[in-house]
Amino acid sequence: MLLWDGTCAFCRRWIERWRRATGDAVDYATYQEEASRFPERPRERFERAVQLVEPDGRWSEGAEAVFRSLAHGGRGGPLWLYRFLPGFAPTSRWCYRVAAGHRPSFDRLTCWIWGDHVVPPGNAFTTWLFFRLLAAIYAVAFLSLWVQILGLAGSHGILPARDTLQAIRQYAGAGRFWLLPTLCWISASDGFLVTLCGAGTVLAVLLAAGVAPLLTAALAWVVYLSLATVCRDFLWFQWDALLLEAGFLAIFLAPRRWWSHPRRDPPPPTAARGLMRWLLFRLMFSSGAVKLTSGDPTWHNLTALRYHYQTQPLPPWTAWFAHQLPPWFQTFSCAMLFAIEGIAPFFLFTPRRIRFAAAGAIAVLQVLISITGNYSFFNLLTLALCLLVLDDGVWPRAWRPSADSASVVPYRSSLGWILAAAVFLTSLVPTLDALHWPTDWLGPFNTTYRLASPFRVVDRYGLFAVMTTERPEIILEGSDDGRTWRTYEFRWKPGDPKRRPEFVAPHQPRLDWQMWFAALSDFRREPWFLSFCQRLLEGSKPVTALLAFDPFPKAPPRFLRAVVYDYRFTDAAERRRGGAWWRREPKGLYCPVLALEGGRLVAVTPLPSGP
Repeated sequence: MLLWDGTCAFCRRWIERWRRATGDAVDYATYQEEASRFPERPRERFERAVQLVEPDGRWSEGAEAVFRSLAHGGRGGPLWLYRFLPGFAPTSRWCYRVAAGHRPSFDRLTCWIWGDHVVPPGNAFTTWLFFRLLAAIYAVAFLSLWVQILGLAGSHGILPARDTLQAIRQYAGAGRFWLLPTLCWISASDGFLVTLCGAGTVLAVLLAAGVAPLLTAALAWVVYLSLATVCRDFLWFQWDALLLEAGFLAIFLAPRRWWSHPRRDPPPPTAARGLMRWLLFRLMFSSGAVKLTSGDPTWHNLTALRYHYQTQPLPPWTAWFAHQLPPWFQTFSCAMLFAIEGIAPFFLFTPRRIRFAAAGAIAVLQVLISITGNYSFFNLLTLALCLLVLDDGVWPRAWRPSADSASVVPYRSSLGWILAAAVFLTSLVPTLDALHWPTDWLGPFNTTYRLASPFRVVDRYGLFAVMTTERPEIILEGSDDGRTWRTYEFRWKPGDPKRRPEFVAPHQPRLDWQMWFAALSDFRREPWFLSFCQRLLEGSKPVTALLAFDPFPKAPPRFLRAVVYDYRFTDAAERRRGGAWWRREPKGLYCPVLALEGGRLVAVTPLPSGP
């Protein structure tokens, strides 16, 4: 039994919170009513601090009494720290004395930090909303890939899944199933790839409808992992990693029932919610950390955003306007970016209203990024993780679960906590690596991270560690005679300077994105690019379907060349005069002029008509 001061409003708020945490394991009573039962305990001790009496007659008070009470309710972490962490016990006792001596002030502080919900209002409805948003993201991801899959990984695609699996089969033998975890070991045919995209879309719809959420979430993750594995370079973006990691954790967050309903779902497991919040922390903090540790001068002197809008992979038309903003505003925006990525994540683990503010700051950043860039479903998925930081108290009462459901203690499982601890410790490896801090002390979890990497359940994050200050752009041209060249126009990446940059997110044109990476690299380090060129010379219909149009509809060209241009946004005066969004300057050939000989890709001597 925990005895407390029934005249103290501050005490009343916290007793209700602890009552929710401990359930029936602890009885709570005011000392005004029950102290007479314990004449051996001086009354002044009841007035000074809460008192806990246990069945064996043991008494404790103050901070220790609180921690022991929580431990009886299955929350033994604070008591373990109290017993074994040096300095924790005297610090917690001092904090308790300060709070007990200034209870009216701390009552006001409690109301300011927690609002009307010192007692946790639950997370069942918020989790239900998260799964609807996750289902929508899965649907977008599968549908977006569905219209591209044959051109990317089909039998006549750029990187055929069949060839990838055959090479691994010869190299790894039985170990291939671990190195490349994919259902495509059953079949790598075009029909099976399309079927996987269709099955993933159906699973996303079922997840949104609430049908067997644990099962559908698990199957959707398996299908997306299967496609990401065989699509290689084209599905190795950070949002693909984020979707796979969030999708994996969602399996353990999903309600264990055949039909999910927002007002009847049980409380989600605490460990799974904590890992989701930790994932959001890692995503944001790592993004800020890699910018600072990369040594890039544009991030250090806060000038990176003066280049970002025109050098990002697929800028929309709004990026042109953002690029025209004055330098002081770009510097201020860069500073705010570091504040949100580097500081706000730490407040995700603080009391209710403070963590809401941190999630709100992250959400505002994601909205601004989505307004000025095309980053597939990345921003939407990050917003979904921000949603999980909230609780049911932010929604209208009519939307929330019934009072009986909200009072149910979340499902706890020893296996779940063990798995959560393993995932947390493993995730420290890429997080500390982003800071260039040693990870040897993590011992076997370094090995766990390497072994789990094919399944992408823990990944590393950090976009734009080094800001690109120039924009090389590859323009592909074909020719029948080596003198007259016709341009292959892409759907979304910059080409014609007068074509307005468009919004395409949440759909991701995977080939257009890869062309941005290729332009920043050497063609010898981009084997997919040469395969792409070979498919164009072969006239592969699935590949040319990825482009805006095929300038050689009847027969493929004999020669192909890739010309590099330097692209820069025009200023307002230039756009008024000529209507161009870009100005460009040729820089030369990206690779030798290419042709096919005997079905093989070969380099030919550049012709005089080349740039």
